Amino acid sequence: MDFSLTSEQKELQSVARAFAQKEMTSVAKELEEKKEFLSDEWFDRYAEMGFLGINISKKYGGLGLPNLDALLVLEEFAKVSSVVAWPIFESAVGPIKAIEHFANEDLKQRIIPEVCKGNLFVAVSMSEPHAGSALTDLTTKAEEKDDHLVLNGMKRWCSGAGHAQGYVVYCRMSEEPGAKGIGAVYVEKDTEGLTFGKQEELMGFNGIPSADIFFDDVKVPKENIVVEANGGFKKLMEAFDLERCGNATMSLGQASGALDQVLEYVQEREQFGKPIVDFQAVQLKLAEMAMKVEASRLLIHRAAHNAAEGLPSIFESSVGKCFSNEMAREVTGTAIQLMGGYGYNKEYQMERRFRDAWGWGIAGGTIDIQKINIASALVGRRFNQRK
Repeated sequence: MDFSLTSEQKELQSVARAFAQKEMTSVAKELEEKKEFLSDEWFDRYAEMGFLGINISKKYGGLGLPNLDALLVLEEFAKVSSVVAWPIFESAVGPIKAIEHFANEDLKQRIIPEVCKGNLFVAVSMSEPHAGSALTDLTTKAEEKDDHLVLNGMKRWCSGAGHAQGYVVYCRMSEEPGAKGIGAVYVEKDTEGLTFGKQEELMGFNGIPSADIFFDDVKVPKENIVVEANGGFKKLMEAFDLERCGNATMSLGQASGALDQVLEYVQEREQFGKPIVDFQAVQLKLAEMAMKVEASRLLIHRAAHNAAEGLPSIFESSVGKCFSNEMAREVTGTAIQLMGGYGYNKEYQMERRFRDAWGWGIAGGTIDIQKINIASALVGRRFNQRK
């Protein structure tokens, strides 16, 4: 068991860190203030650097590296902000990986290379007004008609809605009850009958679009099916185990970025004639923050490493996500306290880390849902929450 990174991974991490810190820090602050998403020009830059296809197969235009390598890059961008890390998140652990693992070859060839080139941004659309944690209660339906599918329904909390050019939509594809009837299809933004609600005003995630999506007799070619029903939901959840590792890494980035920032602050800030780092109370806080950050990183890397080139287990990914979500809230909160009024001031961006940290503990399956997943894996069976 080797906990050290390879020389290639260290080089990749170093390149990502230099780019994120030098190029994206001021951009992140501007996007936060204006609540705008990254421009197409930045997608082009990311693509040039290889950041949009890190763990995508070379035959689709990616670098073909392991999932762990993608998470290393993702953390470096998440240290700067969630919004500048978001394109990497969606390409490395989001809907593109589901397409790569499960879709037909034609769809893979049409979608994935364009994502790696920065020409296409794809979002995932899962939740509905009455189906969030209870995802098997989805009512958005895709019915077969001749040589195509017709989608009707509504989606909520879609990050990227209105901006992404394509959507992997979880929907009911058969009359089978519960999970058996659920699959996923790829829907292009300009498809007739597809419309969007108003942009949500969220506590955090400023710059990441979020809105309702409405499907009114939306016609989709059968070739756009990503996963069929009757077993498809299980496949989708397997892909979601990798998304949990990405979510955990986004949380980790908020915390590790906060730790880096507050370490610099406490060595510069003076009170009573000396830097506040010289006070034992501050030293204890720093140590506690560092322990939590390191534990989070190890849990995430374990899940990614043990999955090798495949998908992580639900137990390891849920443990990593749950711990990291809670840890990030605690560490960013402590960082604000250590920075005092400066931590509470928007100018210094620490309060933004805190707000985003809370969001990651809701997105992608809440903290409590992860604990249910963990308990289920421990006893070897799923719990029926309906009885």
